[in-house]
Amino acid sequence: MGFSIRSTFSALLAFLLAINVATASAAEKVFGLAEVLSHALENNGEIKALRAERGLREAAKIRAGLLPNPSLEFEGAGDFLFANEGERSFSAAYSQEMLTAGKRTKRLKVAGKDLEEYGHRIADAERLLAEEVKIAFYDLLLVEDRLKLAGRFVEINEQLLRIARDRLEAGDIPELEVNLARVEVARSQGRKAEAEREIEPGRLKLFSLMGLPPGSEVGIAGALERQEFSARIEDLKALALARRPDLMALAAEKERAEAELRLAEAEAMPNVTASLSVQQVDSSLDVGDITAKDRDKLMGLKLSVPLPLFDRNQAGKREAVTRRASADSRYLFVRKNIERSVEAVFSRLMATGKSLSIYDRDIFPQLEENLRLTREAYRLGQVGFLSVIEEQRKFLEANEGYLSALHEWNTTRARLSAAVGGGAQ
Repeated sequence: MGFSIRSTFSALLAFLLAINVATASAAEKVFGLAEVLSHALENNGEIKALRAERGLREAAKIRAGLLPNPSLEFEGAGDFLFANEGERSFSAAYSQEMLTAGKRTKRLKVAGKDLEEYGHRIADAERLLAEEVKIAFYDLLLVEDRLKLAGRFVEINEQLLRIARDRLEAGDIPELEVNLARVEVARSQGRKAEAEREIEPGRLKLFSLMGLPPGSEVGIAGALERQEFSARIEDLKALALARRPDLMALAAEKERAEAELRLAEAEAMPNVTASLSVQQVDSSLDVGDITAKDRDKLMGLKLSVPLPLFDRNQAGKREAVTRRASADSRYLFVRKNIERSVEAVFSRLMATGKSLSIYDRDIFPQLEENLRLTREAYRLGQVGFLSVIEEQRKFLEANEGYLSALHEWNTTRARLSAAVGGGAQ
């Protein structure tokens, strides 16, 4: 009744593949991690809403580049209700407000930086979504692996029960050991039922992040595995500072605040309104019995300039200075936090890697041998039933610990990928 870690995980993998094949036959699609990420980034509701709202910033940039609308005025006058001697006047005026101090260019600069910042915010939301999707994906794989492990130990305990029954029939053991074997089978079946209950919540969480509609028939294919990782912490921190979209957004915010200050200073300068008018005046003059008619045509030019005696945009300039100082402080704070977060996640990954190495090098080889020898010794009647149960318990705990460490390795890799801006896989 030999039993090894390699045979265990081979059986688990075969069981997983069987489940995936069965799922694929009944499902419309089977997604691996790459397909899951692609579908989530394309269909997640929050991301789609953020992308749609980009149009508001684009509209603001269009508005910033528009010139003030001109005015067209018409005016007519006469002595209809008075002497009614035919005196009339009619005028038409065209007025245009002219922006001074380069306000249009400065407004376009502010709107452009706002649009650039929002683009980085969208990229940052995509970065965080990718991290969340990866973790949900690995959570689901962990639950599936625990279910397969629980199923495997149901088989192991059922085999132990058959051995106990054979020895009972041979008169080698009391009936109590058979009852104990039945209890172990029931306990392993209960553990399997608990694992089964975790499958559907994990699938629903992942499908929600992917933006899949309710009732979607989708299979998930993948495996928890330890991939080689050789990046240096210095390189990862440099990559994070160069690629993190939230830091890029803050850099754009700093530039926008500087542009807003330049605009606020320009807004202190009044705009000039120029008016061009054309006027026609009909008049009459009575000399004795003779009435003389006269028609004059006049053209005028008017310039209107507000005097900045009280409002020189003091409040606007104060607001712009405050926003610039705030943006500078926030940028420096987030920059330091990024370096610290990369260091923390990297340290956690290295610690998890050491834990996995201990399992592979020190724990599994000895446990594998102990379990094999104990089961064989029980079959030959050399050890008691409780010794087998104890070794199986140790082996089960070691397998569960290894799965947890493997899950931790994969989720920490996902967190590190997000910490450096999505570049580490």
